[in-house]
Amino acid sequence: MIHPAQPHADLTALNTLHLPARAESLQPVEAAMDLPALTEALLQRGTPVLVLGGGSNIVFAGDFAGTVLHMRTRGIELLAHTGDTVRVAVAAGESWHDWVAHALAQGWHGLENLALIPGTVGAAPVQNIGAYGVELFEFVDRIEAWDMQSRIWLQLDAADCCPGYRDSVFKRSLAGRAIITRVTFRLTTRPHVRCDYADLRGALRDAGVTAPTPRDVFDAVCAVRRAKLPDPARLGNAGSFFRNPVLPAGDAARLLAAHPGAPHHAGGDGSVKFAAAWLIDQCGWKGHRRGDAGVHERQALVLVNFGHARADDILGLAEDIRRSVLARFGVTLEAEPRVV
Repeated sequence: MIHPAQPHADLTALNTLHLPARAESLQPVEAAMDLPALTEALLQRGTPVLVLGGGSNIVFAGDFAGTVLHMRTRGIELLAHTGDTVRVAVAAGESWHDWVAHALAQGWHGLENLALIPGTVGAAPVQNIGAYGVELFEFVDRIEAWDMQSRIWLQLDAADCCPGYRDSVFKRSLAGRAIITRVTFRLTTRPHVRCDYADLRGALRDAGVTAPTPRDVFDAVCAVRRAKLPDPARLGNAGSFFRNPVLPAGDAARLLAAHPGAPHHAGGDGSVKFAAAWLIDQCGWKGHRRGDAGVHERQALVLVNFGHARADDILGLAEDIRRSVLARFGVTLEAEPRVV
């Protein structure tokens, strides 16, 4: 059953930055099968459409003059268990962290490093979420989506999604047209941990863990994230506001010659990824507050809303940070959240 849309809907509670905004209408989506009829009616009327999951990677710069499709589909289905491999399909509206915790409880391993990332399962592939040495698409088997432009259901293998660093086909050729409805994961029942990152190793050491299990990694990731990142329910934020810049070898060499202490990781193609948080911190922004917009005191990548900030406040602060990093380091930072 298609639930009625809510007119003149307040979106403040539906974005984790808690920015004030309204939509012409808010349409809950409880079943993927409803999307063809819903989107056809909206497109025939020429109504702009915005798909919203957990609202954790979006900046509402103003009201949205169209219909917001709020994905609230639920369901986790074990499709196959062959040897030590499982294939599990998860509805787009499921909470990402709850799904990771559920997979761990079932003995399905691989996603532990991605614990406590806010948002929904359907939003996760769009920017290929990643943390502590793991990226989402390492474990994606297939993605199902409704293409409201071509009016067809899509069945995409991981390679079809062209995943990259915080990137996928859903941010490029399928942007604004494909609505992810279900993600099928390929996980393992054989415990395998990845704890190469210093923060993660430190948390495990502090917990007295010498032979970490997937549960230990999950708990350590949660501990590290809670220590460094604010809870959006208490302090409005959209997580990391800037991507870590990836520089070609020549530019990276010049940056390291001038700033040898800059944290970095080598890429497979000769490129080098630098820590945006370090660049921002070196420019003196960590803990900076301007009215109700600010930079978190423990993580320079996170811009926060202390209560009554508006989009102009957040975006203005972000632009000043971007300019200062460019002036000092010659590096252009790119924002992660989508501005609507």
